[in-house]
Amino acid sequence: MKVLMNGALGKMGAQIWTLLESGKNGAQIACGVDINADGSDPRIFKNLDDFQGKADVIIDFSNHACTKSLMEYAIRTNTPCVVATTGQTAEELEIIENASKKIAIFRSANMSIGVAVLADFARRAAELMPGADIEIVEKHHNQKLDAPSGTALMLAEEIKQAKTDATFVCGRYGHQKRSPKEIGIHALRMGSVIGEHEVILATPTETITLKHEAHTRALFADGALVAAEFLVEKPAGLYTMKDIVAK
Repeated sequence: MKVLMNGALGKMGAQIWTLLESGKNGAQIACGVDINADGSDPRIFKNLDDFQGKADVIIDFSNHACTKSLMEYAIRTNTPCVVATTGQTAEELEIIENASKKIAIFRSANMSIGVAVLADFARRAAELMPGADIEIVEKHHNQKLDAPSGTALMLAEEIKQAKTDATFVCGRYGHQKRSPKEIGIHALRMGSVIGEHEVILATPTETITLKHEAHTRALFADGALVAAEFLVEKPAGLYTMKDIVAK
């Protein structure tokens, strides 16, 4: 499996690049693409269109602002794409949705299998505790750009499948009591925290806390390669980590 690593010089791109260089699970480098490429590594191009070879799959850890050009390239070259960036606008999400009608796309706000399990547990807990107040707390390093995190929003959307009338409240400020329909989402930015996500369900008589903590970015790199392997032979469609967990 030859991988085009989009965002090759970023934190996550560099992690995956190391795995590709080691040949993990038989994966190989087709090329890297990064807007900050300076020519020091001839395998890393500044733009997608600068690469004239063939890749079996794209892994994208660049920036959501590249969504349109990335999808256009993937469709034009008929290359499946793992979209691991977060922070997409509604318009960008629609672009991804439309592209998935022509090629196979895997999109997840978090590439961790453990987070997929957390999301499943959270939904099931919400089903079994329909009257519970639900709060999500996420913690990341102080350089993270988007808040709340894409993972926190993914967890909220999963819970909303059980709590269909829920509304999302990001942070809380003012002088009014909490609505029972709220799913509260709170973003903490501090130090070098890689990623922690906690779902709290509380009733007047008990509290359940579900938590996932990332110890190293390597887990996201491993998950991205698993997603790429999963996607290579798939028909056009939009796939998520739930498809892998249910496999």
